[in-house]
Amino acid sequence: MGERAFFFQGVSVLAPEEGDAAVQELEIPLAYVEHFPLSDIFTVPAVVGGAEGGAISGVYLPAEATLPPRWQAIPVRQMLSLLADSRIDGETEQTGRMLRAFHIAQWRQESLFCGSCGSKNTDAVFNGDEPGGPARQCPSCGRMEFPRIAPAVMTLVTNDEGKILLAHNKTFAPGLYSLIAGFVEAGENLEAAAAREVREETGIEIRGIQYAASQPWPFPHSLMICFTARHASGAVKPDGVEIEDAQWFSRGNLPTLPGPGATARRLIDRWLEG
Repeated sequence: MGERAFFFQGVSVLAPEEGDAAVQELEIPLAYVEHFPLSDIFTVPAVVGGAEGGAISGVYLPAEATLPPRWQAIPVRQMLSLLADSRIDGETEQTGRMLRAFHIAQWRQESLFCGSCGSKNTDAVFNGDEPGGPARQCPSCGRMEFPRIAPAVMTLVTNDEGKILLAHNKTFAPGLYSLIAGFVEAGENLEAAAAREVREETGIEIRGIQYAASQPWPFPHSLMICFTARHASGAVKPDGVEIEDAQWFSRGNLPTLPGPGATARRLIDRWLEG
């Protein structure tokens, strides 16, 4: 267990109120656990930046726990925006470490019991007596469980007039528009999922689907795979189920967009820059 750790409660990361919460070091001394009722504590390999090295420690607090004086809970989504607003690259090691710790912390709360026989899981052990990273094992039936990752696709679609397709989801704040996104279904490849989501939610067909970027997105336990594509045929017609409105927008006439730090905003900003 390292000397520093990320502290989480629900979907928020915890931090002392002193200093600028947007830029302070979010891995704080592990000694602070003595101030909190503890739900879970863990250490996993870092695996950030494409290479495994070092370790990441995390602490998860019960939802009902009261924070000590001068502590604050900042939603992880908001923290991503704060980091971006503070001119910190969304792909910094600190951001990656926080997202990995948050993903693992949520998964550990959801994997307390075996999905086959219902027995209480234990942390898996490999190579004798050392924890084998983020894995759970059932002591009764031996079933192994690893962190779940649900792939999702997001697509930036443009038309021949140089406009971008943006949609307002029923769950969004009023006036907020973003890109079309959705989860990959069983037996489906990523490109097919991108085309299907755009078709189902806006009624158009797309072509020229190309990979653009990816980002861990643990809201919950997802990996967002992003594409660009061109309008092929059809008129935009929102499905009325998830999407209330969808329109073509020019660079000079954009609606309210997702905040900095969001995967969609990064793609839209890249499009704005040409």
